[in-house]
Amino acid sequence: MIRAAPEQDKGDTAPVPLGLYVHVPFCASTCDFCAFYQTVPTGTAIDRFFGGIEREMDLVSWPRPVSTVFWGGGTPGLLSARDLTRLGRHVLAHTQGEPVEWTVELAPASVTDERLQALRALGVTRLSMGVQSFQPELLDALGRQHSVEQVHRAYERIRRTGFPSVNLDLMFALPGQTAAQWASDVQSAVALAPDHLSTYCLTFEEDTKLWVKLSQGRVKLDPDHEADLYQATWSQLAAAGYAQYEVSNFARPGHACLHNLNTWRMHEWIGVGPSAASQQAGVRGANVADLDAWLHHVAAGRRVTEDRVELTPALLAEDALIFGLRMNDGVDLAPWMARAPHAPWASVTETLDVAVANALAVRRESRVWLTDRGRLVADAIGAELMSAFAPPALA
Repeated sequence: MIRAAPEQDKGDTAPVPLGLYVHVPFCASTCDFCAFYQTVPTGTAIDRFFGGIEREMDLVSWPRPVSTVFWGGGTPGLLSARDLTRLGRHVLAHTQGEPVEWTVELAPASVTDERLQALRALGVTRLSMGVQSFQPELLDALGRQHSVEQVHRAYERIRRTGFPSVNLDLMFALPGQTAAQWASDVQSAVALAPDHLSTYCLTFEEDTKLWVKLSQGRVKLDPDHEADLYQATWSQLAAAGYAQYEVSNFARPGHACLHNLNTWRMHEWIGVGPSAASQQAGVRGANVADLDAWLHHVAAGRRVTEDRVELTPALLAEDALIFGLRMNDGVDLAPWMARAPHAPWASVTETLDVAVANALAVRRESRVWLTDRGRLVADAIGAELMSAFAPPALA
């Protein structure tokens, strides 16, 4: 299906957004699919984490007010109400005003009225709850530590507390999951009437329990089944009034995640906490994914110590195109061609022309976006674009 041309980007008269990501690395247990850095939430570890966060945020050069805040993990909601307040107040001491959007990730089993009231009092505007599935047997297969009943109780508490926007995370293509089970999960999520839904295809990350199962042949990949589930999701959520704005994300009007949008558009963000990534002041990199090592670096006045790269115009243009094509609005090439005139645009254009010829993309003047067929293979198209941006190999 070829859609009409997306809405054009707004003018660039608004201030350039600045995001703040806080990685809270504590989890009660490790899910089979999770590759994010996490550690056990002992009292000592939490106290040391707070000391590091406060020190690191004092090290940051804050160029302008923070537009969006996102607390991820781990499970930020494992912190006590008192600790959530402590972290939030330190964040607010650096944001130079109230953020436009403030998201916190929660697990259903950790949702309490006390925690929710603490977050609402701070000014948190958006909660994201990791449901994953409404099928008890699939939750068990993923190693999730909550029940379907806990999901419903947690959601009721969240709505009762009055947060302006609520997201639910779901996962599909789970081992043994049928099309009927997935359709039922989507229906159960829609019945709760969240403002936003994220539907992620299960990926097998190295050093996870699922990766081990895959390598042992205990679970298998089925790309055709995944594609069928993708397309069924899009139809089902569109009929329920959720507009797709990125391959995996759907929202009611006014509820798209601004923090993620700003990240995908290659704006700046500051990441604090172990493993948190940053893109600011011409550099992209991450903190070390280890609580002790991160604390050591921060105590010495160092941050963003891992995978540091200079943000050249060509690199930003490459990433803006790859991530931009995952969004339904696509990307306008003209500003990036002007910003990165020495990038290999002839090779990039040739790659995009092939995608257009194969009905995977549409191009109208300088704007390009993917068709429904193209979104099914967005990762493959991204890999082709990476090759197009890569410098030619030496003979």
